[in-house]
Amino acid sequence: MELLFLGTGAGIPSKERNVSSIALKLLQELNSIWLFDCGEATQHQILHTSIKPGKISKIFITHMHGDHIFGLPGVLSSRSFQGGEESLTIYGPKGIKEYTETALRLSRTSLTYPLIIEEISEGFVFENDSFTVYAKELDHRIPSFGFRIVEKNKPGTLLADKLKNMGIEPGPVYQQIKENEQVALENGTVIYRNDVVGPEKPGKVITILGDTRAAQTFSEFVHGSDILVHESTFNHENRDLAYKYFHSTAVEAAELAKKSQCSRLILTHVSSRYQNKETAALLLEAQQVFPNTALAHDFLQLKI
Repeated sequence: MELLFLGTGAGIPSKERNVSSIALKLLQELNSIWLFDCGEATQHQILHTSIKPGKISKIFITHMHGDHIFGLPGVLSSRSFQGGEESLTIYGPKGIKEYTETALRLSRTSLTYPLIIEEISEGFVFENDSFTVYAKELDHRIPSFGFRIVEKNKPGTLLADKLKNMGIEPGPVYQQIKENEQVALENGTVIYRNDVVGPEKPGKVITILGDTRAAQTFSEFVHGSDILVHESTFNHENRDLAYKYFHSTAVEAAELAKKSQCSRLILTHVSSRYQNKETAALLLEAQQVFPNTALAHDFLQLKI
């Protein structure tokens, strides 16, 4: 599981940062990639990565501001041109269906794959065998959501030494034992998985917030995240401006991460007013509150 930041700027693209988009690469887990937001030129950013558009199976849109959705029609269209055949699902706030269908209709775009669009509300969003996704409505000028991606616990480690002591040598039977609650051997012995498999391995939790004013009321939603991705549009000096425009500061994001016992904080959605030394100062402000903080840049890739 990896996070790849395709765009980390706020509002409009700059030479240093494109607008919002994050890829969650689940190639080992699901042979799939999920996008979170799809700002203008996201498909151009993808060209500089190893991402294959056909692997993108889900796109989660936090809100309907242009710097988070203007790249969506292009990505959908390019996925067809590049051989996408498997279905793709878009999850987003009210309006995402009309926006997407109108853009495709007026541009006479025909997709080579089934497109499913689900308009969401706060709460449960999606579940499969490996993950559950929840949404939380945030505090922005228009409806804006955060997404909490919860990986389900994984089976524990097979206790091979214990099996060998029982006279069961390595082979296909080991996989059968790990995948089934009980397995009957040829000699009639029944092996119960719980007896020869260690404790479950806790799944990872990634929380990605859309644009929002910082609010400690979101603490329960982000609590215990292995990675919290939080907007950081302004520095602490401009906290009144952040509040006025329904955004957050780096310090406010760090305070939420600390209160919520997150393991790591990644700041993104940085205003173009901050460059070079100023972005370093932005990061330092947050680290003084929550040391395990990093400032995302375009094409930053993190293993989870």
